[in-house]
Formats: sequence, structure tokens, C-alpha cells
Amino acid sequence: MAGTRRISILGSTGSIGVSALKVAEHLGGRVRVVGLAALSSAEALLSQARRFRPRVVGLGDPKGAAWLKRRLEALKGPRTRVLAGAEALAGVATEPSADMVLTSVVGAAGLLPTLLAIRAGKDIALANKETLVAAGELVSREARRRGVRLLPVDSEHNAIFQCLAGIADPGQVRRLILTASGGPFRRHSREKLARVTREEALNHPTWKMGPKITVDSATLMNKGLEVIEARWLFGLDFDRISVVVHPQSVIHSMVETLDGSILAQLGPTDMRLPIQYAFTYPARVPPSAGHLDFFSLAPLTFEPPRLADFPCLGLAYRAGRLGGTAPAALNAANESAVQAFLAGRLGFTQIPKVLKKALDRHPRAARQDLDSILAADRWARRFVEEETHALQ
Repeated sequence: MAGTRRISILGSTGSIGVSALKVAEHLGGRVRVVGLAALSSAEALLSQARRFRPRVVGLGDPKGAAWLKRRLEALKGPRTRVLAGAEALAGVATEPSADMVLTSVVGAAGLLPTLLAIRAGKDIALANKETLVAAGELVSREARRRGVRLLPVDSEHNAIFQCLAGIADPGQVRRLILTASGGPFRRHSREKLARVTREEALNHPTWKMGPKITVDSATLMNKGLEVIEARWLFGLDFDRISVVVHPQSVIHSMVETLDGSILAQLGPTDMRLPIQYAFTYPARVPPSAGHLDFFSLAPLTFEPPRLADFPCLGLAYRAGRLGGTAPAALNAANESAVQAFLAGRLGFTQIPKVLKKALDRHPRAARQDLDSILAADRWARRFVEEETHALQ
């Protein structure tokens, strides 16, 4: 890593964004934060802007952005531009001084600003898995065309990225092995799963994350989305991407080579580690997250996922193999179903049932372009809303 890397962060007030700013502080002069964007957390964004003094901040909420602008104008020193509404994410993603954009906005909302950043020639530190799930073919095509690097920040994909760095010939890879914590319900019976509450689903045993990704982890949809993301990041077909449940989350993922060797990446369960590697790649520097202490670890265990009781993982494989707009429809349907569950309008085990219906009935387009992806997204959200209403 030569010189200072200039970074914009989309979703700076979320859990990944907050961790990223801690990494930026730790890295000091190696990183300069030039842009920050959030959807609605005006006070948190103000605090971040005061600390890092970026060139531009964006807030999706126009009223909050107006308040933020007044507060920032009262500060002495270099002025920070404030963007509002629809242009908030787009403007921060394309900030001319940035050479890397961390995309950590939750859900399909991250797709358009990520595409804009790629088209502006920015390297992408990708923490928004839905971008590649919904539009992997399109995003990969644009990244190749612009000569842009996609650096994975999800701990599992970052682990595979690191393991693959030790393999000179990609043809020597037999399969990728994504590890999953199994979520809080991996021991629950089918009957007990039907009674899962919102509060129980949000109590993840290992990671501290936002509500949407925490529910996805509990249903195993998060791992399914990661399978689709891995296909586009690493170019392997779905038959060569496996999932193993590893509750301790110490091994973040693995790569098996043709001769049966397994390369694994281990580390603390702290998102600062993969974020730092993306920020400093290809250099390695001392961590902000501490070091792994082998002698304090519990025994490491592994088990197969319970596909019959957690069918979301299988639905993701099916959507990925169908291709076209099927993954975009599944992703949007899942976002809508999780929102309904969090609002108390849908039961935990109803989520995969609604998603299967959406996938069965989606009028799939075979090729991905932006219009077809957005149309599939809209269709799926309407479908889930109608199904949810019918179940009440």
C-alpha cells in the first residue's frame, strides 16, 4: 500500500461503518476518510463528521440533512459539503477525491451507489452482499470494464480472498467452504422454530449486527446470500461452494485444493480485521482488533446445515442456479419478509414459505440489466406484501 488511501463510507452509522471508522483511526495516516453517508441517523453522522472532517457527507433524510448542514456550517475549518435525499449516497460514492468506497448500506439500496462508484473508477470494499446477490453478473461486468477491484469485507469472503492469495493457479481449487455460525436456533426442533419471537431472533450468539442481517443469520438466508456472492467474487459454480456450520466462528472460511489440502483463515470474531485488510490491501499492518489466543479457545466443532429445517439456504442455491433476475427477486422478497417478521406481521417459519412462493412465481428474465433487476425487485416486494396481508 503506497501513500494514503482516500475512502468514502456508505452506511457510516451502521455497525460496519462504525467499525470501519475505528479502523481508520487505528491506521492513522494510511487512510483518509473523505466521504460519509447514512440514510437517517443525523446526530450520529454529525458526530462522525466533526471527528473526521470529510469533504462530503450525505443523509437520505432531507430534513435531517438540513439540520446537519446548519450544524456543520457553524464549525471552523474546512467546509464539508452536505448532500440530501436521493443524491446523498450517489454523491458520496462518486466523490472525486476518493479512490475506494466502502459500501455497507443494508439491502438492495446499496446497488445503485455501488454501480456509480464502479463507473467512477473507485475500488470497492464490499460489505453489502445484496449488491452481488441481486446483480452479480452486471456488477462483475462493470468492474472488469472499468478495471476496478472488488475487495470483500464480509468475514467469510475476506477469508476466502486471503486463502486464494496463496494459490497461484485458480484451476487448483476444488471448492470453497463458507463457515456459518448456525445462528441462535441451530439446536431448535421444528416445533420450537415455529414459536421463535423477534427478540429471540435478534439475539445472535457470536456477532453484533443490524436487525436485518441478524434475522438472516437465524434463518440461514445470510449464508445463502453469501453463496451467491461467492460465485461472483471468485468465479466458481455453485457445485463447488459448500457450507459448514462452525458455531465458534473462529475459522472464517476455507478453500480446498485438488490434492485435498484445506487452507483456512482464522481470527478474532471482530469485523475490524477484514475491514482493515480491505483498506490496506495488499499490505498487512498490526491489527486494531487484537490477536487470536489459541489457549483460550473452546473446542472447534463442525456440522452440516439442517437444510430441511432452514430451507432459506436451499432457496438461495436454487435462485443462484436459475440465474437472471431470480436472485434479485429472492433478495427483495427476503428483505420484505424480514421487515414483516420484525414488525410482527409474519412468523419466523413463514419467511421461507413466502420466499419459496415468490421464487416459484417470479417471471424470471434470463439476462441481468439494471431495468430488469429493478423490475424484479419491485415485483418481489409487492408479492410478499400481498402474501403477508393474505396470511393475517
